[in-house]
Amino acid sequence: MQNEVYRQAALPVRNRIYRYIYEEKGFCSRQAVANACGISMPTLYQNLSDLMEEGLVCSSGEEQSTGGRKAQGLDIVPDARISVGIAVSEHHLRLIAMDLRLREIAYRILPFNLVEELSKPDSVALAFTLEEFLNENQIDRDRLLGVGITIPGLISKDRSSIFNAPTMNLKNIKMEALIRGIPYPVYVDNDASASGHAECFLRGEKENLAYLSLEYGVGGAVVIAGEPYIGDDAKSGEFGHLCIEPGGLPCTCGMRGCLEPYISPRRIETAFDVSLEDFFRGVEQHNPEYEALLYDILRHLAIGINNIHMTLDCTVVLGGFLSEYLAPYLPVLRRYVAAGNPFEEDAEFVQFSSLRRHITPLGAALYFIREFVNGV
Repeated sequence: MQNEVYRQAALPVRNRIYRYIYEEKGFCSRQAVANACGISMPTLYQNLSDLMEEGLVCSSGEEQSTGGRKAQGLDIVPDARISVGIAVSEHHLRLIAMDLRLREIAYRILPFNLVEELSKPDSVALAFTLEEFLNENQIDRDRLLGVGITIPGLISKDRSSIFNAPTMNLKNIKMEALIRGIPYPVYVDNDASASGHAECFLRGEKENLAYLSLEYGVGGAVVIAGEPYIGDDAKSGEFGHLCIEPGGLPCTCGMRGCLEPYISPRRIETAFDVSLEDFFRGVEQHNPEYEALLYDILRHLAIGINNIHMTLDCTVVLGGFLSEYLAPYLPVLRRYVAAGNPFEEDAEFVQFSSLRRHITPLGAALYFIREFVNGV
């Protein structure tokens, strides 16, 4: 079945070759590429010659052999192209530069007040910060595919504006105000959606999953058979605004009882005026107030997970920077989830992201990498 993907006549031969080499996990021989793509060796060599001349493919190590001539392997050139991702949050920017193998070239987090910058006429602060980042890390602009940007809010269906970003109290902001002055290709997406799509890409399987992002704004993404489901108006996966406690805690969206105010990192920082590091250190030291809040967060998180799973019947993946601290409490969380689910004896469907650190800016950068790999 996998080989059929690379035999599709609709795909250009060079793209079939490049994609096979890119996606191959083990040793990649020329004969294996030709077989998988359904092409002759002369056709393979002609296209490989072009790809190598363009600096996109190279020879790699030799295959182990018990005798005779050893086969020379093939690989892509990871740093032939670079993509940059920028995750915009309420008070910070997280910038990442990645090669085609999603290896981190550079990373930076710095204070940034988007609301304040958008209030200034013709502000190019984001573009200026981006150029500083590229200069500091000596990023070759000629190899730069583009800049992906994520926002904790809803993007209009035509992608011309930020429709609503409750955590930053922004509504109907023209996209031009955000990306003004950036001279490279730009793609803007919802932060949780980008993270969920990155998770699916990293897993490499055409599976169903729901991604729940635990950041200041709680959101998510729905992936069906490996493809994103965005909904009729690009609003799918807004899990943070499931009502779990009618009339409960106020939410940034203006309603009460949403999932977000119960499980957002903001709840911890507001309750105790401490960083997440200090909070979880206190939990480890059995601070009773900290422990009580954490277990309340886990109980409400379990309610949200059950609602998602009951609706979609698929793996629920937890990501976002709060998830970086929750791994030791996964057994407790799964017990809470199982206790509230009449159809499951355990909750093995609750999993953590395969890459919890930096997955939001990575998801932003991934857009241009996928575009490049699919278009070679």
